[in-house]
Amino acid sequence: MPSTALRLHAFTESVIREMSRVAQQHGAINLSQGYPDYGPPPELVAAARSALEGDFHQYSVTWGSSNLRSALARKQSRFMGLEVDPDAHLVITCGGTEAMLVALMTVCNPGDEVIIFSPFYENYGADTILAGARPIYVPLHAPDFQFDPEELRRAFARKPRAIIICNPSNPCGKVFTREELQFIGELATEADAFIITDEVYEHIVYAPHTHTYAAALPGLWSRTLTVGSLSKTYAITGWRLGFILAPPEIIAQARKVHDFLTVGAPHPLQEAAVTALNFPDSYYHELLAGYTRRRDLFLGYLRAAGLRFSEPQGAYYVLVDISEFGEDDTAFALWMAREIGVAAVPGSSFFHEPEHRFVRFHFAKREETLHAAGKRLLALREQT
Repeated sequence: MPSTALRLHAFTESVIREMSRVAQQHGAINLSQGYPDYGPPPELVAAARSALEGDFHQYSVTWGSSNLRSALARKQSRFMGLEVDPDAHLVITCGGTEAMLVALMTVCNPGDEVIIFSPFYENYGADTILAGARPIYVPLHAPDFQFDPEELRRAFARKPRAIIICNPSNPCGKVFTREELQFIGELATEADAFIITDEVYEHIVYAPHTHTYAAALPGLWSRTLTVGSLSKTYAITGWRLGFILAPPEIIAQARKVHDFLTVGAPHPLQEAAVTALNFPDSYYHELLAGYTRRRDLFLGYLRAAGLRFSEPQGAYYVLVDISEFGEDDTAFALWMAREIGVAAVPGSSFFHEPEHRFVRFHFAKREETLHAAGKRLLALREQT
């Protein structure tokens, strides 16, 4: 049998999805894979039902239905402070996952290098390799997950093709400040590099922190590809609706990559999603208030259990330091799912460095689920 592609040997299957399977195997509360255990708004479900009964069963326009792009352009213009053109600045993808791969394949040539902050969402390294590029990892230093400006400057001195910024960050919850993004933008401009920002958690940023859109900063629009998704904002991770927002010259090329990867996202779900994109600002205020309550509830249990963690500034994940329980985060996560009944992701899967101090929990769950998980975690010390 011929050998499979060498690039596939440079990364493993998703550890996050594997821990979901472990949770199911042991009947554990799944705080590993980041999706909610509650449904989307009822009016969005009604819109999907109506779309399925309508005439949307064949392909839409490859780069996204006109109705969806128009609604998304209005919504992003409102929040980003930019004039987003639905016909020139957007391509709808099969989730933010495809959007990131399309972005990298659009800007990278074989052998290019891409800066990735570590810890990082596990797809970034794999996507960079699949795009024919090589990752350059720059650490975000625990416990506050700040980058060293000189370390980043040295990485840019290698003239990378792009930098990926997850803002807010999965897995550590860091929110990049306007000043940090401006500094990154200056380095990217000097190196003539693209900026790819993953902003799928743009509406989950906890006070007093605020979200800054890199594409809206002075001088950065022409080199920035914004990756977004409807999954987290509207609790529809299974709908697989994402997008890339960028200048027309970039979007024209990204549409070609997207077309030959997936042709298009599900047409009836695109039409239904227009309902969500037309929600008033109050929806986003209530979304943040709900996640703030969940964060405070779950972090309260972590404190009561005597666990050390870095308080997330955004998104819905928390890295917990479990070094007092041993030096093998994977073994600990498997033991915890089996014996405690709570599933988390071994932190080492997010780090380029040999880091085994952390596990990642997510708190995108109903409050009763978080109470149940928290009470189980209070038994950690009794079981170790």
